[in-house]
Amino acid sequence: MRVHSLLLSFFLLLLVFLLPQQAVRAQTGVIRGFVYETETGEPVIFTNVYLYKTSLGAATDVNGFFSIMKIPPGQYTLMVTCMGFDTLQIPVTIKSNDLITKKLNLKKSSVNLEEVNISAARENKKVETQTSIIKITPKDIGQIPTIGGQPDLAQYIQVLPGVIFSGDQGGQLYIRGGPPIQNKVLLDGMELYQPFHSIGLFSVFDVDILKNVDVLTGGFGAEYGGRLSSVMDISTRDGNKKRIAGKIDASTFGAKVLIEGPIARAKEETDAGASFIFSIKNSYLAESSKIFYSYIDENGLPYNYLDIYGKISVNAANGSKVNFYGFDFKDDVQYQILQNYQWKAFGGGTNFVIIPGSSPVLLEGNFAYSQYKVSLKQEGSSESSSSIAGFSGGFHFTYFFGKNALKYGIDLSGYKTNVSLYNSAKRLISLDQNTTDPSIYIKYKWLVGKFIFEPGLRLQYYASLGAASLEPRLAIKYNVTDRFRLKMAAGMYSQNLVTTTYDRDVVNLFYGFVAGPNNLPEEFKGQPVKTKYQRSDQVVLGFEADLFKNVYLNVEGYYKYYPELINLNRNKLYNDIPQNSDKPDYLKKDFVIESGNAEGVDVSLKYDYKRLHLWAVYSLCFINRFDGQTWYVPVYDRRHNINLTASYVFGKHQGWQADVRWNYGSGFPFTQTAGYYELINFNDIGTNVINQNGSLGIVYADYNKGRLPYYSRLDVNLKKKFDLGRYTKLEISVGVTNTLNQQNIFYVNRVTQERVDQLPFMPSLGLSFSF
Repeated sequence: MRVHSLLLSFFLLLLVFLLPQQAVRAQTGVIRGFVYETETGEPVIFTNVYLYKTSLGAATDVNGFFSIMKIPPGQYTLMVTCMGFDTLQIPVTIKSNDLITKKLNLKKSSVNLEEVNISAARENKKVETQTSIIKITPKDIGQIPTIGGQPDLAQYIQVLPGVIFSGDQGGQLYIRGGPPIQNKVLLDGMELYQPFHSIGLFSVFDVDILKNVDVLTGGFGAEYGGRLSSVMDISTRDGNKKRIAGKIDASTFGAKVLIEGPIARAKEETDAGASFIFSIKNSYLAESSKIFYSYIDENGLPYNYLDIYGKISVNAANGSKVNFYGFDFKDDVQYQILQNYQWKAFGGGTNFVIIPGSSPVLLEGNFAYSQYKVSLKQEGSSESSSSIAGFSGGFHFTYFFGKNALKYGIDLSGYKTNVSLYNSAKRLISLDQNTTDPSIYIKYKWLVGKFIFEPGLRLQYYASLGAASLEPRLAIKYNVTDRFRLKMAAGMYSQNLVTTTYDRDVVNLFYGFVAGPNNLPEEFKGQPVKTKYQRSDQVVLGFEADLFKNVYLNVEGYYKYYPELINLNRNKLYNDIPQNSDKPDYLKKDFVIESGNAEGVDVSLKYDYKRLHLWAVYSLCFINRFDGQTWYVPVYDRRHNINLTASYVFGKHQGWQADVRWNYGSGFPFTQTAGYYELINFNDIGTNVINQNGSLGIVYADYNKGRLPYYSRLDVNLKKKFDLGRYTKLEISVGVTNTLNQQNIFYVNRVTQERVDQLPFMPSLGLSFSF
């Protein structure tokens, strides 16, 4: 009954918003549509479309869509201004109850409109809450050193406020105190379970297929659910709709081929059409390192991966479109202490954008299937394996009311998980789970004077647990002045997925999944356990200031409270069977319940004007966990993290670009080794303890009481571009990773005490040819 009442309230709330707006529209008009590049047919995102000499306007979204509402009847000039393009001006006549749809095409220009572009970005800050949201474009990614000659999203994300990477090798992403399992990664609406390769310098994404990346580091809105910490929402671009084009890259690390073009070329700019884009990239570092980097390891660096992505886009005459896409990602690594580590992921799906002819609504939807499998064989240990396979889909509706907007939708996901592994006490943990998670949400953006309010509500249901989670969200911004703004975001969040990463692994690579395990303790902190899904409550407070011309400061403080987390039981000594009923839960359950908190401050100071880009980022973070027995800090508790980047374009025709990045991070915690003993397996009846040869057992000191040395790395890069023709370009890139040859620790073998460091001084050369 409670769920039915919530659904009824949800639809009544929609009526409250929508009915008055229909009356308002009857007295005014609407202009909506899409903005495209004439040369490629690609949408122009995040640019302003407005009616000249009025305050009426809107910014295009990630699809190039805009909607200007509540326009009084009359004659106007519709204008679009964007850096690098000619200003577009179109006369329009508005009548009462008009609903006009436009496809606008921008032509490239040699005139520099950077001042206009910066002004547009500043105006967007006044009408969007933008709390803990960072928008990334391929141009941004190109402003930091390219490692191995190829820019990559993984390298750029490491610079963001609140983001911690565990290192060059085996790199994982930690955001504001949340481990990777708490970070949701979406590719064109499809969930990915492993976006980064085991060499932490590269992701599975080809930068040249990216259109936009939204990284939400906390306090995200009601349209996102199923994760406690963050969301990375990635959109890929369509293929070139005008001509066959492509790019070929080769470097000392790997190679890439991209090709795109029209399938059905539109004869007129207002006609329908179709295009494709296909990318394949790989690493041959395991072979090339024997030639170029033999001084690191004469056996070569053990990194191989292969990433394939393809997409077909079909565009209707009015701008509506549907995409079909698929991917196949693979990673294969053999460290010195590992016999084998590999993972593979594949999937595909469709998404669409529809603008109905007679309704001022934007309809978006998606349906996809993806699968991820991982296995690890570690020296002296049994093999661990895990898999997750599932579908996801949803429908999302957006109504625009002037500068206000209402968004609501429904999501449905389902997946099957499997995991099999042994903990340090040689106890098997094996689980198979299935779940289906439907959800609905509503969110409204409301501008009132200098305030922007963005309340939201999400109802998440976990079928395997028979439990529902009602999650209110709220974001507020107050424009104190044109140059200074206060902002906040708060919300309640839930999650069903649990990771099987084991913190005491010598190399912490294994990343498995479990959906809502039921084998949990019945009590926590002396109280009965009422819910079996993970929960967090969080609040973000901050401000943003335009200090000087082209100098921007953003400061955010955050606090996350975790009333309930589920973690792999590192203390398990006994199997959970009737014969061990007298043993406490924390010694026999596969998983334990924990609580904790994460708090910190992120500071970002940026200068961005014409050819010079400077960015300084500092993050302070404190993380604490309580497992029912003791308080501890997790292995990703990095107290201080600093990133400094600079990019400068110079030379004739601005053909040269120099980039530099320096990263400093305080040491991660780790569990020290206290001693060793002979470990005898008593699983077999009649075990002869006198004659049996046991394996080496390790006595661990207090959990995570030690600290590794600090991490420091300086990367530099120099690029030169050559224009060989109208569309033909050649780029040469020379770079150095870890320029100062800092000895950053990777791991210490607990048995041999051998220390292995992260990547040393590594020069690289890359060539890129585009046509």
